[in-house]
Amino acid sequence: MRCACAALLLAICLSAGHLSAQIRTPQPVTDHFERGNKKLRQGDLDGAISELSEAIALSLPFDRSRSASPNALSSNFANPADDPSGVVLIDPVIADAYTSRGLARYRQGDVAGAMLDWDRAIKINPGLAAAYLNRGCGHYAKGDTAGALSDWNRALTINPRLSDAYSNRGAVRQHLGDTDQAITDLNLAIQLDPKNPHSYVHRGYAWIDKQDSQRAMADFDRAIALDSTIAWAYQGRGTVKMSASNLDSAISDFNKALELDPTMANALMNRGLAQLIQGKDNEAGKDFDRALILKPEIKGELNRRIMTAETIRSARH
Repeated sequence: MRCACAALLLAICLSAGHLSAQIRTPQPVTDHFERGNKKLRQGDLDGAISELSEAIALSLPFDRSRSASPNALSSNFANPADDPSGVVLIDPVIADAYTSRGLARYRQGDVAGAMLDWDRAIKINPGLAAAYLNRGCGHYAKGDTAGALSDWNRALTINPRLSDAYSNRGAVRQHLGDTDQAITDLNLAIQLDPKNPHSYVHRGYAWIDKQDSQRAMADFDRAIALDSTIAWAYQGRGTVKMSASNLDSAISDFNKALELDPTMANALMNRGLAQLIQGKDNEAGKDFDRALILKPEIKGELNRRIMTAETIRSARH
């Protein structure tokens, strides 16, 4: 019984922030920019946004025609990319600052704000691959798969060695059912960055689609060895074990997935199915109820899988 669900762990990256020699970046701008990126890496999103906004504010020409607002550091400074005069000289590092601030906003759940920042970054520097990579994730979060793929394709045109773009594109292709192309992308992602656990997770689900349990298991094991906190890796590995009728070990992996992400409806559904096969009807029913609360749209799929699980249970006994 296949109980797989595609994982989508899109990667977004912090702009490298290479300072251009075309304009001498004022030291205060550089200081705020570097502090903002450091806070972003440390997970201090509010602090990162504050520092990066200050870098942007110090670098951009002030537009006194705009009134103050709670978001003054992003709205009260003119966006030179929109200046019709075309005479504003802008420090290219500001494109990197917008890219980083967009990432911080995205991680806070402010997809709209992140998209505005990435749009600005691209207007200032149309050759900034990191901005396209990140904006692709924003498009996907908004349900715009075509826009996401377009941005990742653009990022790879600029930088053909951008492993995260291959990983993202492969994940979406797998999700769309284009498994062979997904594996091609994910092979490239892993070749370029063998230490990125997300690429192994994505490829593991692609191998499940290809019904290659051995390769799927190897990829999930590798992902967990690289990062033991990815819930989707345990969900995937549990799925492979469940297909091999290794139910106790599968349930252990589903337990770990739910420990890391209690809202993972697919792990609840699969754990319930494994328990149903074992004859643990009460435990299975609780998992099914929780899964449906979290993800009501899986009801039809769940009912079909329950019927299959009951058939397997009857055959085992």
